[in-house]
Amino acid sequence: MPGIERAAAVAFAAAPGFDFTRTRSEADYARLIRKGHCLTALVGEAVAGFLVAEPFRRELHIWEMDVAPQFQRRGIGAGLVRAAQIDARNTGFKTLTLTTFRDVPWNAPFYARLGFEEVTAIDAHLRLAGELANEIDDGLPADRRCAMICFLD
Repeated sequence: MPGIERAAAVAFAAAPGFDFTRTRSEADYARLIRKGHCLTALVGEAVAGFLVAEPFRRELHIWEMDVAPQFQRRGIGAGLVRAAQIDARNTGFKTLTLTTFRDVPWNAPFYARLGFEEVTAIDAHLRLAGELANEIDDGLPADRRCAMICFLD
């Protein structure tokens, strides 16, 4: 997973001031996998992409979704998100959440096409407000980041 995450992050290489070479550790991925809501997409024997999520009460939060560059633009990412929506709905979650770049075409606009909406009253959602604050502390630009939610009712 870290290798796919690093390879997919190359698309951000031209963004000034961002270090997209940092990835989650294998231990962090293992911890998330043990929580039971992580998905992989295979093309033949190759892992083409993955989605890792973690439960927070009645919400399932997507921490990372990446598709290896050689498999991008084939619907694999959308398939992973749709599978996460089904998984979340089937296990009783009310929403799926994430944080992302609002202005990158394969980020917020991509998720909006899959039923996510930007959380505009972020102060009313303390966990997501905290996640955005952590990202800003880590150097991501506040004006470009947003939280999104998909209601599963």
